[in-house]
Amino acid sequence: MMESLQAFWASMPDLSSMAVHLAVTLVILIIGWMVSNLLGRWVSRLTNHSARVDPTVIPIVRSVTVWTVRTVVLLAVLARLGVQTASLVAMLGASALAIGLALQGTLQNFAAGIMLLVLRPVRAGEFVSVEGKGMGTVDEIGLFMTRLVQTDGIHLLLPNSLVWGNPIVNYSRNKTRRLDVMVAVRYDDDLDAALAALQNLTAQHQGLLSDPVPQVMVMEYRDSTVMLNIRAWANADAYWDVLFDLQRQAPQALRQAGLRSPIPLREVRTLSKEHAA
Repeated sequence: MMESLQAFWASMPDLSSMAVHLAVTLVILIIGWMVSNLLGRWVSRLTNHSARVDPTVIPIVRSVTVWTVRTVVLLAVLARLGVQTASLVAMLGASALAIGLALQGTLQNFAAGIMLLVLRPVRAGEFVSVEGKGMGTVDEIGLFMTRLVQTDGIHLLLPNSLVWGNPIVNYSRNKTRRLDVMVAVRYDDDLDAALAALQNLTAQHQGLLSDPVPQVMVMEYRDSTVMLNIRAWANADAYWDVLFDLQRQAPQALRQAGLRSPIPLREVRTLSKEHAA
């Protein structure tokens, strides 16, 4: 019994030093994790306040910064616990190769995300359409996914490979956009009066740009109406407001000019019995 107690008390210094060693290792891990989060928030604030940094790049820069610090911290913790980090790094490299072969689609998304960030066909805040996939305002381009906010407020997540591999229509890249408003006029109405009324409307509308000069033209002939087209330019951020306002005011301008609203007409002929015979 005495020998067991003596052996226990003799091992106490080793146990205490091991406890201190584990406590220090745990402190390093906690502090390193906190530093990575603080550094990520600091990078986000720094890039958000810089006019030279595209907002699209900010989430990826933050993620890379945070996980770089965390990787270094984890390697330091493992080295302190006596793990051979050199062999561990080699093993991680082999595992990364195997995982890369198994996750080729994911790596394609990662590569596509890098291309989107480098060439920047889309940026955060721009309204775009990915042909056949969806359209909306770009909210974030991540390492693997691109998030769009549709006009109805629904979030649409697209893999980066689909965004990069399909035609992209960017509606926000230019500062101005052309709008076309179609207006119907009866065949027996005065076309010149209709053109003059619509031309006067475009000249007085404050939302339209004077350069290029707005145009009003006869576009096509249909069964019972002549279609006139208002073609003008507006600032991209005011495009929809101007378009909806023109669609409201154009029929009113025609009515004020004395023109009637077009009504579809169909001529029906009847044959008498004599003619039928």
